[in-house]
Amino acid sequence: MSAFEQLSLQPSPEGWDPAWIARGELRGQRFELPAGVSSVTFDRARLVDVDFSGMRFAEFTVHGSEFEKCDFTGVVFQRLSMATTCRQGTWDGVGWPQSVFRDCVFRRTRFASSTFFGNVRFERCTFDRSRLRDQTNTFEAEFVDCVFLGRVRKVNFWGRPTDHQAALGRDRNDFTGNDFTGAELDYVAFHHIDLQAQRWPGLPGYALLDRISVRVDAVLPLVERWQDAQHRKEARFSLEFLADTALAQNDNQALVSPLDMGRKLPPALREELFEAFRRTSSGTAPD
Repeated sequence: MSAFEQLSLQPSPEGWDPAWIARGELRGQRFELPAGVSSVTFDRARLVDVDFSGMRFAEFTVHGSEFEKCDFTGVVFQRLSMATTCRQGTWDGVGWPQSVFRDCVFRRTRFASSTFFGNVRFERCTFDRSRLRDQTNTFEAEFVDCVFLGRVRKVNFWGRPTDHQAALGRDRNDFTGNDFTGAELDYVAFHHIDLQAQRWPGLPGYALLDRISVRVDAVLPLVERWQDAQHRKEARFSLEFLADTALAQNDNQALVSPLDMGRKLPPALREELFEAFRRTSSGTAPD
C-alpha cells in the first residue's frame, strides 16, 4: 500500500505566491489545475502514470517529489525548478531532498532557459526533440539510462557536484548508460564524466577519442603548413582549448566533432583536420 495520501491541491498560504501546492499521490490520471492557475509547486508528492501533455506552466517547482511514467509531451515551462532546496523560507543547508523522474517522456518539451535542475535524478527518461538549450544550472543533476534525441544545445552535464556535497550526501553525480546516438550535440560539455559509460553518435559527425593532448600536438604541424594566418590561428586556439578541457575534465578524453577543430574554419579544412586528428593514435603526426 502506498504511504502517500491522495493528491491534494491547495492555494499557497502565502498571499503573494500564485502557485498552488500539490501534495500526496496521483495515479493514472490527467493532471489539471483550476481555471486561471498556471503555477504549481509539488511538495513531497508522488505522481505515477500522469498525463501533463500540452500544458503550459508559468512556474513549475518541485521539492522532494517523485514522477514515474509521466508524459510531458508538448509541455511549456516558462519557469522551472526541478529540485529546490526547500519549499519556503531560508534553506538551513543541512539536507537537500532529491526529486526523481523515472521512465518519463519529455517529447518536444520546452524547458525554460536556465532551468534550475538542483538535486534531481532522471532514470530511463526520454528527451525527444525537447528544447534543451542554455542549461547551465545542472551541477547536482543525475542522469541514468536516459535517451536524448534531436538537438541538445549549450548544456552542461556534471559528474561531480560543485558545492553542497554534505547536504546532497554524495560527492559524485550518477551519470551512466545514457544514449546520445540520436542526438545532435552543440556546445555540450561533459565535466568529470565517464565518457566510456555512455553511448554516442558515431562517424562522420562524432568520434570518442582518447589522448586528446597527444593528438593535438601531432596535428599542429599540419596546421602550421596552412597558408592562411587566420585559419592557423583559429585552429590553434580551438585545438588548445580542446586539449586543456579534456585534460582538466575527462582524463584526456573527449567526444570530438569537426566543429571542435574550429568553428570559423572553412568546412573542407575542418574535415581535413578532423580526419587527421581522428587517425592520430600516437605522438607522431598522421600519415
